[in-house]
Amino acid sequence: MKFESIAQYHTELLNGTATCVSTVQHFLFQIEAKKHLNAFVEVYKQEALERADFLDRQLLENKPIGKLHGVVIALKDVICYKDHRVTAASKILAGFTSIYNATAVNKLIEEGAIIIGNANCDEFAMGSTNENSCYGRVLNAIDETRVPGGSSGGSAVAVQAGLCMVSLGSDTGGSVRQPADFCGIVGLKPTYGTISRYGLIAYASSFDQIGIFANNIPDTALVLDVISGPDDFDSTVSPEKIDFSPGAITEAPNKMLRIAYFDEALNSNALDPEIKKSIFSLIDRLKADGHQVEPVSFEYLDYIVPAYYVLTTAEASSNLSRFDGIKYGYRNVDKNNDLTDLYKKTRSDGFGREVKRRIMLGTFVLSAGYFDAYFTKAQQVRQLLVQKTDMVFNEFDVLLLPTSPTTAFSAGEKTDDPIAMYLADIFTVFSNLTGLPGISIPLFWHSNGLPFGVQAMTNRFCELSLLQLSHQWMQLYRSTGNERP
Repeated sequence: MKFESIAQYHTELLNGTATCVSTVQHFLFQIEAKKHLNAFVEVYKQEALERADFLDRQLLENKPIGKLHGVVIALKDVICYKDHRVTAASKILAGFTSIYNATAVNKLIEEGAIIIGNANCDEFAMGSTNENSCYGRVLNAIDETRVPGGSSGGSAVAVQAGLCMVSLGSDTGGSVRQPADFCGIVGLKPTYGTISRYGLIAYASSFDQIGIFANNIPDTALVLDVISGPDDFDSTVSPEKIDFSPGAITEAPNKMLRIAYFDEALNSNALDPEIKKSIFSLIDRLKADGHQVEPVSFEYLDYIVPAYYVLTTAEASSNLSRFDGIKYGYRNVDKNNDLTDLYKKTRSDGFGREVKRRIMLGTFVLSAGYFDAYFTKAQQVRQLLVQKTDMVFNEFDVLLLPTSPTTAFSAGEKTDDPIAMYLADIFTVFSNLTGLPGISIPLFWHSNGLPFGVQAMTNRFCELSLLQLSHQWMQLYRSTGNERP
C-alpha cells in the first residue's frame, strides 16, 4: 500500500481497491518492521483491527461515513484516550489508565478515525530531542544517529516512517513544528484556543496547544477541520467554528501576499548558513512571483527564549504539583515514609532529570523575592511581543521565519548542555508566547542529507490563509531544486 493522501485513500475505499482492515494490517506490519525506531509506547493492534472491520461493514451497508472514515491516526502519549494508558512518557504515571477521552479524540472517533497507538515523547512534553522519555529515545528514520526533534518526536516519526497516516502532538514551544522540520513533514500548531485542551496533560497551560503532523496540507486541514471548534470543557477555546475543509484550501485563489521576516532572525549567528541561503532563495522566488517581501526589525529576539522558559517553568511547577503519589500513578512504597518523605521520594524517583530541572526553575522564579524580578518581568516581555505582533500584522499577511537554527543534530549532542538545547527553540517559542498559528513547511534538503523546512505564521485565527499559502508553496517551491541530494 502506498499512502499519498486521505482523499486518495477514500477513493480506494469507495472503489473497493482497499479496505480499512487491509490498511490497518499494512500499518501494523510497518510498525513491527520499524519498531527499533521506538516511535510507539503502545500499539492497539486488536482494537484497531476490530474498529477497521466495523468501518468496512459500515461502508458495505451504505451507511453514512465520517470525514475521517478509516484514517489511521497516532496520539502523542499526553492525550487522553479512555480506557487506554497515558503516561506522558514518565515513570510517575506508570500504569495510569485514562478515564475519559480528550475532546480532540472524541471528535476523531465520531468522524470514523482509527486510533492505532500512542506515540513516544519527551517526558511531560519537556524537551527538543525525544531523549527525555522513560521509554528511551526515538530514532529519526532518515538518519538513525540523529534525533527526530521533540517533544512530539514519536508522533513525527510515526508519520515520517509511514507507520500511520496522520498523528497528533502537542506544541508548547515548538514541539510539533521542530520535529516536523527535523523529519521532513508538515507540522501545524494552530492559534491558542483553536483546539480544545481538554484531555491534554498540561505542561504550561497558557502555551499548550494540540497540533497535527501530516504528509501534506489537505490532510492537515481535514484533521484540523474535525478537531477544532468550541468545547464546553475548555473555557479558553474559541467559540467560533471555522471551515478548514480541504476544498477551502486547495481551491483558494493564488493572491499576492504581504510577507514580513525578522531581519535579526535570518541574520542570526545561530542560523546554519545553508538554511539561511535557502530561505533567502525562497524569498527571491516569492518576490519574483509578485509577492511583497520585506524585512522587519525585531529588537526583542534575545529576550524570547529567557521569557519563554521563565513562564513555562513557572506554569509547569504549578501544574505538576498534582503528581504526588497519593491520587494516582507511581508511589514510593517505603513503609518508613512519613507524608513529606512520601512526596519527596515519589517525585524524586518518578520524575526524570529534565522535568525536575524545570520544576525547580519554575519554583524558583515564583518564590518570594524573585517573583517580580523574573516572572513579572517575563510577563512584561510577553506583552511587548504581543504588541509587536499586532503591529506586524497591521501591515503584513504572513511572517516568515526559520523553524530551527540547524537540521537534526546527533543523538546526545546537546544532552549535557541544557542552555544550548533551550536556545535551539529560538524561532518557535515566539508563536506560543503570542498565541499565533505557526506551521513548518517541508521545502528543502540540506547538503548533509537531512530535510528542513520554513516556518510561516499568520495572525490569530487565520489558519485558513496559513494553510492556503502553505499548500501553494509546497506545490510551487518544493518540487524544483529541492530534491533530496
